[in-house]
Amino acid sequence: MQTTRVAILTVSDTASLDPTADRSGPAIREALTEQGFECPYLLIVPDDELRIRHTVQTWCEQGDIDWVITTGGTGFGVRDRTPEAIRPLIERDASGLVHLLLSTSLQHTPLASLSRPVAGTVKNTLVVTLPGSVKAVRENLQALLNGGVVNHALDLIKGGSGRSVHAVLASTASASQAGSVHSHSHGHHHDHGHAIPQPRSTLSHDPTAPVTARHRESPYRQLAIDEALDCILREIGPLPAVDAAVTPFLRGHVLAEDVQALQDVPSTYTTSVDGYALRSTDPPGIYRVLTSQTHPLSQPLPPGTIFRVNTGGPLPAGADTVIMVEDTRLHTSVRNDQGEDVEEETVETLAQVPSGENVRDPGSDTKGGDLVLEKGQIIHSAGGEIGTLAFVGRKHVKIYRRPVVAVLSTGNELLDLQAPNPMSGDGWGGIWDTNRPSLQAALEGMGYQVIDLGIVPDSIDAHVAAIQHGLSSADILVTTGGTSMGASDLLKPVIERNFGGQIHFGRVRVKPGKPTTFATIPTPGGPAERVPIFALPGNPASALVTFHLFVLPALRRMGGWPVDRCHLPRVRVHIQHEMRLDSRPEFHRVIIKASPGGFLAYSTGGQRSSRVASLCGANGLVALPPRGDNGPAKLQVGDIVDAIVIGELQME
Repeated sequence: MQTTRVAILTVSDTASLDPTADRSGPAIREALTEQGFECPYLLIVPDDELRIRHTVQTWCEQGDIDWVITTGGTGFGVRDRTPEAIRPLIERDASGLVHLLLSTSLQHTPLASLSRPVAGTVKNTLVVTLPGSVKAVRENLQALLNGGVVNHALDLIKGGSGRSVHAVLASTASASQAGSVHSHSHGHHHDHGHAIPQPRSTLSHDPTAPVTARHRESPYRQLAIDEALDCILREIGPLPAVDAAVTPFLRGHVLAEDVQALQDVPSTYTTSVDGYALRSTDPPGIYRVLTSQTHPLSQPLPPGTIFRVNTGGPLPAGADTVIMVEDTRLHTSVRNDQGEDVEEETVETLAQVPSGENVRDPGSDTKGGDLVLEKGQIIHSAGGEIGTLAFVGRKHVKIYRRPVVAVLSTGNELLDLQAPNPMSGDGWGGIWDTNRPSLQAALEGMGYQVIDLGIVPDSIDAHVAAIQHGLSSADILVTTGGTSMGASDLLKPVIERNFGGQIHFGRVRVKPGKPTTFATIPTPGGPAERVPIFALPGNPASALVTFHLFVLPALRRMGGWPVDRCHLPRVRVHIQHEMRLDSRPEFHRVIIKASPGGFLAYSTGGQRSSRVASLCGANGLVALPPRGDNGPAKLQVGDIVDAIVIGELQME
């Protein structure tokens, strides 16, 4: 029988601060390893519902864990939230195991009636919650292991028939002894050379430990692109609404309220053309011309006169139609002292106009109280929405605040282009930091305020100081570098260990951008409960591609954009160069041009993740599918694929 892998999670505020206080987790590991189970993970998290759920979900989804055991947080204490964290994940309840755990504990103490165990499956992993005391843990494990209960369950979950377990039960029935955790042989092949990991409170490596202790494989499950995007939009919501004056500054913002017309528009009868207001009973003839300077609008139009109006202007009392300038002829004019024509005196009308001709009725555009713009409407720079607000007389409106973005780069090797400080050593002077300038240009071009936190050296103190500055001054942090498997890659450890942050994902199945990381950091007492942070790869092309893929949707959501509008638009394109396929989905940088036959996509050349020039001029990212086992190794010229639009399209 294949070795069963078990992940153990201790839930305890105390032990999360002092791992030596955890006795239940090591007790579970000791009992299981003696029975032949492999325990590759033994972690500690505080009594935080999101942290518990995230850790268990990560283990269940990564596909190499057969059984997850939690210990602690199952009682009635104020901080006991393990059942609430686990229940939403359970796909199939194991009510029998819950009954077994409760009945076992009740044999020892009536206080067990206050325990709230949960058991069931998440995907192909069994999840069981145990109490926090060492005594209760041992009693519950004894019940689960005796009689082959758990072994049988695990075999069935893996798709087995259970025959192997029944065979083991039959061969060991005479040797079985109730009351002993060690009485049943599970038939596992245990590698006694396996190094048992020490308890730790986070998934990231300890940056204070020797480099030999760093991870050789990432502990973070690699998410598909859609999973990562769903996670981002699930964890991030709009910032609070603010009141703003209706000015061009509103462009790019999102309405946080419905907007109704304050009154009828137009509020009175107005003309839709340039011409003269008159009565529909007036026949063609010669009329004296009145204007707003010579006749009040409120007084009826005298017989034998017409009233000059411009498009959008109101009609005087008594007028019910408008004749266009083109249907009139100047008859006489008023002259000044120099004999120059300065004003119309009389005009000849060439037609009789029916009632209502060229006239807009009151409220014909909008009636008072009509809904003219809905909450969630994006105010575009084309001006239509701002014009509508002004049209109905709104001087102020509620909008969602746009996020302020803090940007930093990490790495001792980086040099600031405007303030270079060459590295000392063997003549290698370092590399220019291209990420901050390019990201700042992209962000400010989209209308976001950017706080430049500079280049942060590879030290924990420097990382902590920079992130703290960002948390206190911005709504979201975007970092580049320090996300991979290097000994000096500090972002994940600092986020988890120094700020108590939660890493929602630490790897994405995408090229470029595999080590892209998304986390949230709690900020109690701050304007928000937590601040999102995106740690993007350090390679320039990777940073810009993942910015458009993952950061921009988050920024839009924080600014109140509807979820279905947060992603950049996609178009179908005909590729104009061969494009090799990778084992991962890849985003190939291209220039998209519109032609009579559709959109054409031209490659920008070499796609190496460090080659930022591959984004020079690029206005699109062709979404290449992963290479299949039996599929083609590349796409051919003329093949049609999706492309994400990241800039203004060109004409062929």
